Amino acid sequence: MAQVKANHPSLFDRVRHLPWREITLDHNDRTRAHHRLESRRLKTAAFPHIDYPPDARQVLQVVRWRYDFTTGKLTIERVYLITSLPPGAATGAQFAAWIKGHWKIENLLHHVRDRTFREDDSQIHVGRLPRIMAGLRNLAIGVHRQDGHANIAAALRHTVRDCRRSLTALGLTG
Repeated sequence: MAQVKANHPSLFDRVRHLPWREITLDHNDRTRAHHRLESRRLKTAAFPHIDYPPDARQVLQVVRWRYDFTTGKLTIERVYLITSLPPGAATGAQFAAWIKGHWKIENLLHHVRDRTFREDDSQIHVGRLPRIMAGLRNLAIGVHRQDGHANIAAALRHTVRDCRRSLTALGLTG
């Protein structure tokens, strides 16, 4: 499953302009947590003639409504995804669970890379170095999570206070 974004303008426009109002709702989920109310509505449509990627068979539309009780702010977001699964291979609830799982990964990994390591501000842009640095950041996050740390920033601060701690975390010393 891949998200369709505006950086593929022709595909994005084709997907966005499907007759979504006429397509029946496949899944609806409402949750109340973290001082907000969220509603996620999912629709799927068979779409046999997508040029990119060539094996895409379905398009999904997820509409997220988020109401923040503390600020009173309502945000509505539409996200489009494509999948190679043929129609009927997964239910709306299964798609919703997979999408939620993806966001869990996003929050656990990419959010940490963006906030703790300030990856978006990196000045490394040459050759394979950005990919190597991303791999090293993922390694650091994974090692600290494996050691039971939920707060990666605090774990990094603790580790840098003694140069032997990073070697111990990697299993290189006793």
